[in-house]
Amino acid sequence: MDAVEISRLQFAVTGSVHYLFVTLSLGLVLFVVVFQTLWTIRKDPVYERLTKFWGRLYVVNYGAGIIGGLVMEFQFGLNWSGLAHTTGNVFGGLIAIETIVAFFIEATFLGMWIFGWGRIPRLLHLGLIWVVAITAYVSAYWILAANAFLQHPVGYEQRDGITFLTDFGAVMRNPNLLDALQHVVSAAVVTGALFVAGVSAWQFLRRTPDVAEFRKSLRLAVFALPFGVYPAIHFGFLQEVVIERTQPGKLAAMYGDPVRAAEAQQELTARFGPGDWIPPDWVSTPYQIMMQTSFALALVSIALLVLLIRNWVVRLRVPLYLLVALIPVPFVLVICGWLVREVGRQPWAVYGLLSTPDAASPLSTGAAAASFTGFALVLGGLVLLNVVLLRRFARRGIEDDALGMPLGATLGSSTSDDDSVLLGR
Repeated sequence: MDAVEISRLQFAVTGSVHYLFVTLSLGLVLFVVVFQTLWTIRKDPVYERLTKFWGRLYVVNYGAGIIGGLVMEFQFGLNWSGLAHTTGNVFGGLIAIETIVAFFIEATFLGMWIFGWGRIPRLLHLGLIWVVAITAYVSAYWILAANAFLQHPVGYEQRDGITFLTDFGAVMRNPNLLDALQHVVSAAVVTGALFVAGVSAWQFLRRTPDVAEFRKSLRLAVFALPFGVYPAIHFGFLQEVVIERTQPGKLAAMYGDPVRAAEAQQELTARFGPGDWIPPDWVSTPYQIMMQTSFALALVSIALLVLLIRNWVVRLRVPLYLLVALIPVPFVLVICGWLVREVGRQPWAVYGLLSTPDAASPLSTGAAAASFTGFALVLGGLVLLNVVLLRRFARRGIEDDALGMPLGATLGSSTSDDDSVLLGR
């Protein structure tokens, strides 16, 4: 492989690993928000225990995602200087906005939420995790806006080979953005639901003493699963309408249709000149895996809803084993979706504007190989550490001192109690 191919492989590994962390964080934070909201409203200690258990797993995964994000952004300057030079005024600006949202808002409020247990009023503490969840999805919006520009550049003009932003609204309304965002959000719900359901089922198989808590989290996750699976399928197919119009070569590769590929090649040759404009035909494999498995999950989600009747999902052990086995499935699907979206754009780094070889840094093969090795080792270690920590904290079950504060150590809901604690009385 030459330096460009190695850099592409490095970006694939980096992007895939970071995407796994992000998808789980987006899905898991929803359950933390629901449990803490129910705890605040109902004052039921069961929901406090669930908030702290799932909140701790969320914090562990979020921390790994932050590190993965830093590694991913570092490689833009290292391996893709051509992309940064040509599109930095547009693409770089969108990434910068996302970084401000993720690091300066989301991470700050998450830190306040972690260290605010028992130290700030309950309603204010609930508001913190709501801000964390909202900013997480705002952050996802900006990331997908940046990616949509790579898929279908709009709202810009070129001067001396450099892109300049001319229509910010067009960038925000990019047709490659809106359906993709809703598809990603739905996939995050699926990931969070299967993770929560699988870990809860695992607790039952281990004969957990916290039956009341994990029955509630299992039921909520099973109930939420169809609300992720069916929209994910719906918005996934809606994207194909946009892809057919803006990236005909990708659609031909996704379907594995040689006739459609020949027509797309002829159309793109007339547009861009001689060259091979059709992405690798193996893109159809992850597309089929994603599509067929999503259909299977849709059927499973309905069957699991039926098993909620009379707690059959818990009383029968087969569904519990099935839910544990399904934990890795959404992660496989999001990787497949990412491969289809990114590899399907080839041979362009910015579709129709900047080719992948022109976007890459002028590295030697040895330098690119050394870079890939270093990135792969760091990210592989990060994945291993995240899995070990998630398993370790999940195995511990619900602990009294999770997140550094005993259960029940929270301020009351009355104003007088809150003010007296805040004033140190």
